[in-house]
Amino acid sequence: MVISPLLTAVAVVITSGFSHRVECFAPRITSRSAAAPSSLYGGGFGGGFGSSATNKKNKASRGKSGRSDLISALNDDDSKKKEAKSFSRTFVKTEQEAMLNDLAAKSSNTAIGRAVAKSPHFNTPDMDPFWQLLPSLIATKFPSASDKDLERVAGMVEFSIGAGIVEDEVVENPWRPHTELHAYMPGLGETQPFLEPDQLDLCKQLSENYDVISSEYEALLNERFDRKGNDRFQSVTSMNYEAGWKTMVLFYNGHRIKDFPYHLCPVTTKIMESVPIAGRIAGFNRQQPQSGIPLHSDGNNMWLTCQMGIKVPPTIINEAGEEVRSAHIRVGPETRFWEEGQCLLYDTTYEHETFNAHPTEERVVLHIDFFNTLKMTPLEIKVLQYIYDMREQFMKAEGVAKVGAQVL
Repeated sequence: MVISPLLTAVAVVITSGFSHRVECFAPRITSRSAAAPSSLYGGGFGGGFGSSATNKKNKASRGKSGRSDLISALNDDDSKKKEAKSFSRTFVKTEQEAMLNDLAAKSSNTAIGRAVAKSPHFNTPDMDPFWQLLPSLIATKFPSASDKDLERVAGMVEFSIGAGIVEDEVVENPWRPHTELHAYMPGLGETQPFLEPDQLDLCKQLSENYDVISSEYEALLNERFDRKGNDRFQSVTSMNYEAGWKTMVLFYNGHRIKDFPYHLCPVTTKIMESVPIAGRIAGFNRQQPQSGIPLHSDGNNMWLTCQMGIKVPPTIINEAGEEVRSAHIRVGPETRFWEEGQCLLYDTTYEHETFNAHPTEERVVLHIDFFNTLKMTPLEIKVLQYIYDMREQFMKAEGVAKVGAQVL
């Protein structure tokens, strides 16, 4: 296995027992429609995290700074939050190579190692080096995990590198556009557009604390501009910008955001952090009057989405003279309406769209994407969070200006 000096530096840090989550927030994120194809040997998770072509393009300009950027990313150079551990010894190049070769040999016959080896680009210059190193990283981070424990994670890896398949039940469902999938774990079983919220303690906690969460939202509105004068409400994709949907982001890629006033929303934050937050954003979504999110799917079957109504416009009179509710969401063939203090729980691999038909009042919901705790094991979620974090750190070290549109 040929490993670049950059990845050698990563391996030394990881095998020395250090890892942590990196905080980052890119206020403008490219839309999924603009992302590269979903085969991850060509584009990372959904194209957002660097294809081989991107890596080659950046390699010449990266030089030695790429290695130092990596160490900065892993060690978190912010002096107020530095968590890096001191290494007890200095590794020379031959020791690094020996360490990597030993790790590679031991992990190549694991479930993750066998999955990576199925890539049509395995051990070639076109192989994304992150995936080639992944078996060693997983084996080091989760030494007690068995092949059985990681069987479905291995299936996700196969899909990510272009060697996996989507199950027939997904392909044959006309409401789930399987060609838009960019991250897929096989074996999760049957699903449906909307799920019953009472299955999750998250939904119960949100509804029971609706009044407090609404008050915290109002407090955040009073502090909506950061210290530089930037509006905390962002159009997080070009689609949302055009659709009149803006978000006050509390979490980005599962991480807290630096300098966000969490002291104004302690209950909201605590409840949100009770689940393994995933996806690009989690926070308060505002839908302007007479606007909606166009039809799309989110392409990741490992997520569920919960939304609780914070501010829902009153009913309106339609063209037929009937009184109707003004704000709805359609997921697959089913249409539901938001209610203040009530949660909607749904699977965004189904096509979905929203609309706020009220002429003057906006609709506000608390939006949380999280790993599917109803179907995935706690270990699977921890492994996916680790892959997610490491992919993000690798791409930051590679010098990518925007940490991609999708990670998982």
